[in-house]
Amino acid sequence: MPDATKEFDYVIVGAGSAGCVLANRLSADPTHRVLVLEQGGPANGFWLKLPVGYFRSMYDPRYSRVFETEPGEGTAGRGIPWPRGRVVGGSSAINGLIFIRGQREDFDDWERLGATGWNARDVLPYFRRFERYGGGESQLRGAHGELAVSDLRNDHPYCRAWLDAARAWGLPRNDDFNAETTYGVGPYQLSLGGHWRCSAARAFLAPIRARANLSVVTGALVTRVVFERNVAVGVEWVDAAGSTHVARAERDVILSGGSLQSPQILQLSGIGPAELLRRHGIAVVADSPGVGANLQDHYQARLILRLAPFWLIRTWSSSVATVAGLSWSIVGMMGPL
Repeated sequence: MPDATKEFDYVIVGAGSAGCVLANRLSADPTHRVLVLEQGGPANGFWLKLPVGYFRSMYDPRYSRVFETEPGEGTAGRGIPWPRGRVVGGSSAINGLIFIRGQREDFDDWERLGATGWNARDVLPYFRRFERYGGGESQLRGAHGELAVSDLRNDHPYCRAWLDAARAWGLPRNDDFNAETTYGVGPYQLSLGGHWRCSAARAFLAPIRARANLSVVTGALVTRVVFERNVAVGVEWVDAAGSTHVARAERDVILSGGSLQSPQILQLSGIGPAELLRRHGIAVVADSPGVGANLQDHYQARLILRLAPFWLIRTWSSSVATVAGLSWSIVGMMGPL
């Protein structure tokens, strides 16, 4: 554990998908002193390495912090479990391994809304830099980066039937959702290195842990950002024994706690909707109504069904819809194998 009074150039909160990359890139300069604080533990569990291990790890409190959404009309009055990684590697250590960059149109929209430098063309070199795609290098794909990306290896006839049905309906075949477009149907790609999960921790953090200018602390719960005259100068954090520490940052405090916990830390630090903060007795540093708002995510509805052998489906024309509907679940269940 680093000296609680020691100063760093950068303090990174969260060793997840973003935090591991930031630690890798910032500590590449030996003059930068970098501290990473992670509330979870090391990613040592066997199920964290095995691709299908997410069936075990996603709801295991050793590796996951399972939040629950507020009941709503769209969920028939139910709360929906929302697991987030609680381990070095974050959610990249427990997710379903699907690797997809996102829609080019979304990046371009961000720039149109004011996020200069976030258009699809400008962010592409960064994607190519960190990617080690098994399909080889191209103008759109990287082959020499840290994160291993593999094509889906299973080739089940029911999966092919689902894809054929989608194309017969009119959707184009798309064998690479990380290339020109995300439009169409095809197999996903996975963050796999050989036969093992390639999490952010394995790809970006493990190879550089020996750097003298990098400190990684696990079991560190960050409770707030420390401000002096409205300037962030560090963070307060609590270790596993309950002792409180302050880590100071001479250059930047970086919150990479994910879409749920980064806004939470900001609000606990006094940045957020002023009325909400005052209601909870938190001194307001900045009235920022957007902090903690406008969150969007997607649900996954998994169907598991037993299918008849393919040769028993005698009449293709009458059963194509059934095969299409059922084989989707096989893609979901068998994808990482």
